[in-house]
Amino acid sequence: MSEVYKQAGVDVEKGYEAVERMKKHVARTHRPEVLGAIGAFAGAFDLSSFQYKEPVLLSGTDGVGTKLKLAIDLDKHNTVGIDLVAMCVNDIVAQGGDPLFFLDYIACGENDPSRIEAIVSGIAQGCEQAGAALIGGETAEMPGMYEPSEYDLAGFVVGIVEKSAMITGSEIKSGDVVIGLSSSGIHSNGYSLVRKLIADVDIHQTQPGLSQPIEEAVMAPTKIYATSIQALKKEVTLKGISHITGGGFDENIPRMLPPGLGVLIESNSWDIPEIFHFLQEKGNIDDREMYGVFNMGIGMAVVVSEDDVSTALQLLEKVDEQAYVIGKVTEEEGVRFTL
Repeated sequence: MSEVYKQAGVDVEKGYEAVERMKKHVARTHRPEVLGAIGAFAGAFDLSSFQYKEPVLLSGTDGVGTKLKLAIDLDKHNTVGIDLVAMCVNDIVAQGGDPLFFLDYIACGENDPSRIEAIVSGIAQGCEQAGAALIGGETAEMPGMYEPSEYDLAGFVVGIVEKSAMITGSEIKSGDVVIGLSSSGIHSNGYSLVRKLIADVDIHQTQPGLSQPIEEAVMAPTKIYATSIQALKKEVTLKGISHITGGGFDENIPRMLPPGLGVLIESNSWDIPEIFHFLQEKGNIDDREMYGVFNMGIGMAVVVSEDDVSTALQLLEKVDEQAYVIGKVTEEEGVRFTL
C-alpha cells in the first residue's frame, strides 16, 4: 500500500521519520497536565487540578500569512513556528487568557523530514515562550496542491481564565492611559505589501538606513507576550488589551474599547524600528497609512488607570519588556495620532 501511495507522491516512511524527529521538540513543551504521548488520535489535557471557580476556555487560531513565502525563498524554516504560536497566543492573551496547549497543522507538497523538524522546532520554542504544551498536530503531504518546496501552516491554541478576570474593555473610561509593549519588528502581518516593496532589493545585503540585512529584519519572529501580561495581571488591573496585528492600530485598538470612546496616540513616544522607516520610504507611504497596516514597533497595547501607570511600567521592566506610555483614552471615537 505504501509503495502505491509513494507512486502517487506521498511518502509514508518520510512521514514516520518526521514524527520521530518531532518528538524531542514536543517533549520540551511538556506540562504535567498532558495525558498520553505524541501519536495518539487526539491530544489530552487534564483540567482537574486547576482551582478555578468559573473557568472559561479561550481559543484562537491563525496562520503566518505570506511571511511563509519569504521563509521558503530563503530556505529558513526554524522561526516561522514561533510566528505561528505568537499569532494565536497573543490573541487569547488579549482577553486575559493563560495559554494551556497548542496544536499545529502543516500542509506541504513534499514531506522533507529535516524541513518539518525545523518548523516544529520553532513551534516548540514558541510554546516554551508561551508556557503552552504542544499536544498534537497534523502533517499533510499534498502533492498537486502545493509545489514540492511549498507548505502552509495553521495553529490552534486553548487557554484558560477565571470568568470574573476576563479582560473585555468594558471598564475603560476617558482619561485612562495606553501603554505600548514593543514589537520585535514587523511580526506576521502586512507581508504581501512587504514582499512587494522589497521585490527589487537584494535582501541579503544591508541597505542604507538599516543596521542589518533585510532578510534578518523581515524574518525576525513575532514576540509572544504571555509572560509579560501574566506578570502585569498579578499586580495591576488591566482594563483592556489590544494585539496590534493585521490592520495595525486602526483595526485593533478599537476592538478593546467600549462604544463612544477612542484613543489619542502620541506617535513620537517610542522609537519606531528602522525597518518601518525603510519600508515607508521604499513605498512612499503616508505616515497615517503606515499605522493602518503595520504595528510600527508596538506589538501589544494595554489600558490601565492613570494611578497604575508607574507600577505597570516597573513590572514590565522587571520582566525585560520595553514599554512606553503611548497615549490616552478619549471621548472621541476612533484612533487619532499626533503625527
